[in-house]
Amino acid sequence: MSAATVHLTDDRIPLRSHLRHTGALIRRNLLWIRQDPESMADALLMPVIFTLLFVYVFGGSIGQALGGGQDQYVQYVIPGMIAMMSMTLSQGVGTGFSQDFNSGVMDRFRSLPIGRGSVLFAKIAVELVRMLFATAVLMIVAVLVGFDITSSGGLLAAVGLATVFASSIMWVFLTLGVIMKNAQSVQAMGFLVLFPLQFGSSIFTPTGDMPGWLQKFTEYNPLSTLADAARGLMVGGPVAHDLWITLGWSAAITAVMAPVAIHKFRTKT
Repeated sequence: MSAATVHLTDDRIPLRSHLRHTGALIRRNLLWIRQDPESMADALLMPVIFTLLFVYVFGGSIGQALGGGQDQYVQYVIPGMIAMMSMTLSQGVGTGFSQDFNSGVMDRFRSLPIGRGSVLFAKIAVELVRMLFATAVLMIVAVLVGFDITSSGGLLAAVGLATVFASSIMWVFLTLGVIMKNAQSVQAMGFLVLFPLQFGSSIFTPTGDMPGWLQKFTEYNPLSTLADAARGLMVGGPVAHDLWITLGWSAAITAVMAPVAIHKFRTKT
């Protein structure tokens, strides 16, 4: 089927059918997870390992720099790790998408009279479920290591903001999943993107002692604004500036990358 025909077929599908197709594909992806529970291992283990690692290895020294100790660092790092989860687990949507292409599943979907965007929206929806599961595990571990939830409303707002940002980043990884040849390539490219963004941010440590050029980078790093906004919502502090910048980043990334991902998926041969 030519790209023009695919595009025409997709445009003729009404919104109600798009929603029905998306729901069916979400169910399919959830059933796949149930049949392959090992695919949830990263969402279960990552928040546990990272929380214990940073709290008990770096918590004492960084906590002293914050004017307290390990307890002070727990209050600092947990909101930042919610931001980290939103970025790290977003990579899974790209690797999973690439695996579906290589296994022939996507060829099957593209031969059916379903909305092409429905396939991508369903992938994002299921990955957001995985992210929320990982966030729940993170908060359980956080409470066990001494995190004080001062505002349940602030916690829900922080998780909601992280979900919005994660949904925008997933469009980037969906595009990589379409254009890269295999899941290993998507994972390698994702690592090159994730590593500087995560560690060149305020997720794990304050940025005041960083070199001047790196501080400039952290100012424009959306993970820094997301972490700082989550921190303000959960433990108190300024919120509005970082909140609006994070929402602006999310809107801009989605506006640019969502059409690219859908177009690449429609025209991939």
